[in-house]
Amino acid sequence: MNAEEQRQGARGEEEFEEQVRELLTAQAHTFHPPPDPYPAIRRRGVVERRRRVAAAGAALVTLAAMPVGAYALGGGDTAGTAATSPTPAVSAARAPSPTVGGPARPATAGQLLDGFTFEQAADGLESCLAYEGASSGPPSELGTSDGYRILLAMRSTGDSNAPGDGMYVVAVREKPERTYLMCTVQDGEAQGMTGFSDDTAVLPDEGPVFVDPNSGRLHQQSIIDRGDWKLPFRWGVVGTVEPSVARVTVSYGDSRSEAALDHGSFVASGVLNEQVTEAPHIKGYDADGRQVYDSDEDKYYQRTLP
Repeated sequence: MNAEEQRQGARGEEEFEEQVRELLTAQAHTFHPPPDPYPAIRRRGVVERRRRVAAAGAALVTLAAMPVGAYALGGGDTAGTAATSPTPAVSAARAPSPTVGGPARPATAGQLLDGFTFEQAADGLESCLAYEGASSGPPSELGTSDGYRILLAMRSTGDSNAPGDGMYVVAVREKPERTYLMCTVQDGEAQGMTGFSDDTAVLPDEGPVFVDPNSGRLHQQSIIDRGDWKLPFRWGVVGTVEPSVARVTVSYGDSRSEAALDHGSFVASGVLNEQVTEAPHIKGYDADGRQVYDSDEDKYYQRTLP
């Protein structure tokens, strides 16, 4: 091999490494690592807010922070090739019987979508909590389902990274601090879970609407399928609102949604029928109809998709 061929080979290896690094960083949320233990979820509120200040628009999870063994990519898994579908480290075969009382219902019937019932959402939450408990060992600091309120249940659309449709369940616990759980359930089994603790410390210039950093799981498909999403696509966005916010609207591609307000949280969803490159556009209004938030003006909000 002559010197020129060696240089070309080296450049090819560098380009491939950069592509893999970009893939893992930009779409880390689509992989399904083992669920975070409660202390990690609890710290995430502060970590995410500081990270959004330090690097607006950066991926929430960096390559260096990815859990070892959370996923596997073959040597040829670049654009146009499906990534290896990860196997959950823990499988909650069947959720235990619901805790007496169980979770509270969402504020509106419109938060239960795609034919899913409250009972199915509650069973999904039980499966998620069992999944977390089996991973971190009992007793689970995430508590029991009767401490939660179901915020959203909707269809999850499988993609090249995580094949197979299922159900997303989003729930919130108010005490001892507001903690959101977002879980994927397929065939009655939890497949992956993430969480976000809404820390009381806020950024000096943070607006009255805050989008859950994990919402990308609800409104994006894998970067592997960029430009070729499965359509129609059920999407969702969740987050928090201050008491001054009386109305939240979300537009995403060709779909529009009037968000439900649920005890300090907002929940929006719709069905997308076209491929998009821009993230959901979110606006908030006060009781007098005055606009008090626009995601286009939020310097911490990533307005384009990876």
